[in-house]
Amino acid sequence: MMTPKTIQTLRKLMEYEAARTEPPKSFPVLPDIPAGRYVDARFFELEKAHIWRKSWLLAAHIDEIPEPGCFMRWENAGQPVVIVHAESGEVNAFYNTCSHRGAPVVTKQQGRARRLTCRYHGWTYDHEGELKGIRDPEDFRGLDMSCRGLKTVRCERYGNLIFVNFDAEAPTLLEWLGPIADEWEEFQFGKCRLASRDIFDLNCNWKIAMEANTEVYHVRTIHANTVSPVLDDRRNVNTLYANGHGRMIAPNRKGKSNLGAVDISLDIAQTDTVGEIARTCTQSYGIFPNWVSPLNQFLIPPLLFWPNGINKCRLETWTMAPPWEEGKKPDLWTKNDGKELCDVLIEDMEFGEKIQQSMESYGFDGVPLSYQEARIYHWNQAADRMIGIDKIPEELRVQQVIGDEWIYPNDPRIAELD
Repeated sequence: MMTPKTIQTLRKLMEYEAARTEPPKSFPVLPDIPAGRYVDARFFELEKAHIWRKSWLLAAHIDEIPEPGCFMRWENAGQPVVIVHAESGEVNAFYNTCSHRGAPVVTKQQGRARRLTCRYHGWTYDHEGELKGIRDPEDFRGLDMSCRGLKTVRCERYGNLIFVNFDAEAPTLLEWLGPIADEWEEFQFGKCRLASRDIFDLNCNWKIAMEANTEVYHVRTIHANTVSPVLDDRRNVNTLYANGHGRMIAPNRKGKSNLGAVDISLDIAQTDTVGEIARTCTQSYGIFPNWVSPLNQFLIPPLLFWPNGINKCRLETWTMAPPWEEGKKPDLWTKNDGKELCDVLIEDMEFGEKIQQSMESYGFDGVPLSYQEARIYHWNQAADRMIGIDKIPEELRVQQVIGDEWIYPNDPRIAELD
């Protein structure tokens, strides 16, 4: 939980943001984001080869594979993965590819089995991925079964959430999250249940959709009748973290709930350990590369954005919450049991297709970002470093202008408070 000193500093920073008449003196001018990062096939391929391969990606919740033997397929990042709740109690992930002829070991979306058995030729694997049996072994000469197991995908948990990473050299999940992992302790991720998980197809680049949820500059125009009456955008405080992560904290307007912009009952369970800031503000995190989520005493509701082509993507909506009473299962982001997006997300997403069309025109050169949109620029800097700046065509790179002096726990604004 945040210390009283941290809360006091954040409250002062909110007033600092409301009173300023220009960006902080030491904050750099942000060069334009090159247009090609949204429409150029070369950059899209670099994202696939590096960002989606090297980042920790939220893949599942333990409620989806609750008991030993349960498994599920996961392919949101373009790779065939099977996630297994092993008899040992651990959660393992493997490429869903038989070591014999490459057929999928699992074809059902979810299920439970003592062994994972390929339907093509009957090769059988245990929950640790080891090859345990083959049909007609007498027809193979010199086959070493000990080295023919399923190929492992790195898999780690934060509370009840299951993440995967395709890079053997990547840092651990806790190292990746850094100080955010400690900040999240008050929300008790280990006790949250999965209430809903849905996915929607959008006709725009995945970053266009995601960026609509990483700044409040658009709130008074796009969300004039939903979010704006609830959230005080002029007192928003952005914090930048290592690895491209970011956080925004904006106070609620007087008398408003932090769920006041959506149609959801507040007669649901709460997490008692959640502190003052998350109860009275919108406290939202962007976790590189594709997670955006407010966190509060009621809900943990991540939005995940997955590429489905240069100009198409998939929006995945999650709602997690403390255990609820029968008939009161919460769902923050959708209506009609997952069939439609809620009004706030419709306001964000219906404009995405129009933005994509405009960005593909001859008249689009790039994106000039404001200080309020600094989290977007910070994300792009981190993306280039992960890809390797020298691998990116010069006209598609962003300049590395936001320095470490702006990366948490550093914050030049605090000195100006005095």
